[in-house]
Amino acid sequence: MDKLGIVYALLGAALAVLLAGAGSAIGVGIAGQAASGVVSEDPGKFAKVLIMQLLPGTQGLYGLIIGFVTLSKVGLLGGGVQDVPVQTGLMILGACLPIGIVGLISARAQGKTAAAAIGIVAKKPEQFGKAMLFPAMVETYAILALLISFLAVSNIQI
Repeated sequence: MDKLGIVYALLGAALAVLLAGAGSAIGVGIAGQAASGVVSEDPGKFAKVLIMQLLPGTQGLYGLIIGFVTLSKVGLLGGGVQDVPVQTGLMILGACLPIGIVGLISARAQGKTAAAAIGIVAKKPEQFGKAMLFPAMVETYAILALLISFLAVSNIQI
């Protein structure tokens, strides 16, 4: 029972990484399907559509950042594992959830939006800059979730 706090903290880190990573995998896959179709018709558009396909992958990176911050917080990176009270472990778990949940949802939505933007580039490659704005708008919410998870995890006292 005395190790339950660290279990909750590690569960939070795992959920941040797993949920955001799963969302990114789904989103990159959705955009990749659209990108593959465009490149099969016009290989010259590869660089533009690849950039759009990569956008949903950022949520997975954000989850990974929070996972590292959490592991560092409890002492698993750098030795010396801390004694984490149960209440603190639950707070860390809760602090990790925003990027996990928002990362899962926003990466999937961003993949769909990127796929639509890839369709714009397929028909009008000169509109690449405008097309990038659509998936970038979804990114805003992932960044907000990253920020709240980072600030919350960083400011919890053990």
